[in-house]
Amino acid sequence: MISPRIQEVESYLQAIQTLPTDTALMKGNLINEQFLIDSQESLSMYYAPHNEVINTKARIVIVGITPGWSQMRTAFVAARQAMVNGASLEEMLLQAKSSAGFAGAMRHHLIQMLDEIDIANAFGLKSAETLFDHHSELLHTTSIIKYPVFKEGKNYTGHAPKMNKIQMVEEYVNDIFPEELRLIEGQYLIVPLGKAVSEILQELAENGRIPDQCCLYGFPHPSGANGHRVKQFTEEKARLQEIIKSYKR
Repeated sequence: MISPRIQEVESYLQAIQTLPTDTALMKGNLINEQFLIDSQESLSMYYAPHNEVINTKARIVIVGITPGWSQMRTAFVAARQAMVNGASLEEMLLQAKSSAGFAGAMRHHLIQMLDEIDIANAFGLKSAETLFDHHSELLHTTSIIKYPVFKEGKNYTGHAPKMNKIQMVEEYVNDIFPEELRLIEGQYLIVPLGKAVSEILQELAENGRIPDQCCLYGFPHPSGANGHRVKQFTEEKARLQEIIKSYKR
């Protein structure tokens, strides 16, 4: 389904239509006043069209902190091309979502780790890679902060300041994200990407703001910029495999 807050998309359609299609999109095309949602001190939040679709039938929910620049650009490229091809609003958002969900090298690392802890076997799949194409009906990708946030022009990592200390994102953390999870039906497995996400999910669960679901707390962030990713994953792998084994879908 499309997010109940779809009106936010419509206010940016004209701006998306003006984006160039004959050259690569640069930061100046997207990180500017026409897509700016809010700012606070060194942080700025911008619109991107790829977290508007909610797979309410998902059985695996992968949660990031906030979309990064690579995802943001990929989403806009897909959205602009879909509009050029005459796609409906819903089709445009679906294409943006499919293209940008943890795009780039991060997706490769993510799939590799998911396969190593046997998520594919638990769901009768050949590889977690199929979650992003042939078995996408099982997957919902999202972020605690729905839209891209940058700190002094760089991807915000969820630290310094922490998410629950930022007034600008308070509604996204405490209301919009929990509302999204409540729309997903039945039991599902949550994969939190990194320590910052795990901490927020634990806090929300303890306060009863999100459903009690099986969660892979401690799953490392798959970004190539996470220099401790391999070490963290090696330390957590056996415990994460046990959680997968105990999960009842």
